[in-house]
Amino acid sequence: MFDIGFWELGLISVVALLVVGPERLPGLARTLGLWLGKGRRMLSSIKDEIDREVRVDEIKKAAQEGVKSPVSKSIRQAVDPMQTIGLEAEKIMNEARSQLEEGDQHKKKGAVKAASSNGAHGDA
Repeated sequence: MFDIGFWELGLISVVALLVVGPERLPGLARTLGLWLGKGRRMLSSIKDEIDREVRVDEIKKAAQEGVKSPVSKSIRQAVDPMQTIGLEAEKIMNEARSQLEEGDQHKKKGAVKAASSNGAHGDA
């Protein structure tokens, strides 16, 4: 951010030494270092939070675009034939079930006719 070279730091150190004095300069340097560290950590945490929010927004946008993406089209194209096959299999099962029921009804009618014809022959 700031372009401070060696000579600028030296000049700031000499001025601070003259203004504050040699006894209080180490305490001032320590306090200044603590405040600068807190400021950097705060800026770093704000930057990280903004980066996280940007990533979340990008993920949301990608998810919304993913619904329209070729991958989702491929998934739908793969699912549609499976649904068609499932419907066809269900139709075949229903037809087979109805044919079995019809066969059972014919057997029952045949058994009733046989029984009634045996009863008619048995009476004569």
